[in-house]
Amino acid sequence: MTQDAIFSPFFATVFITLLVWVYMYIRRISFITSKKLSQKDFAVPGALAQISPASVSNPSDNLKNLFEIPIIFYALVLYLFITKQVDAVYVNAAWVFVVFRALHSAVHCTFNLIILRFYLYLFSTLAVWFIALRAALIHFGT
Repeated sequence: MTQDAIFSPFFATVFITLLVWVYMYIRRISFITSKKLSQKDFAVPGALAQISPASVSNPSDNLKNLFEIPIIFYALVLYLFITKQVDAVYVNAAWVFVVFRALHSAVHCTFNLIILRFYLYLFSTLAVWFIALRAALIHFGT
């Protein structure tokens, strides 16, 4: 296993974030133009979220989520690469994170079934916990 194998799930997560960003703006612009809103209707921070239906606000909320736990994932990936600890276990765990995170984003941005979204978030976050705990145990064990 090459050390740079960890960057495939890293970039997959980056592109999930960028796709959600594009989807969010498509939903927002469509809503704003269909309702013929003026700039003053959403000039105050949070005003657009207050008047937007869930189909418009959920992608925005999901984009914010993608700057929470995934930031820890990015840091761990860089740590593993720099310290030359990347192995198949870490790469597989990283892919588990990506798959469940992608599914979480898909659910959150579309039909938003809360219990399903919760479990998808849980499993993706457990993958990050696993990576973090394993890396910490190796770090402190040496």
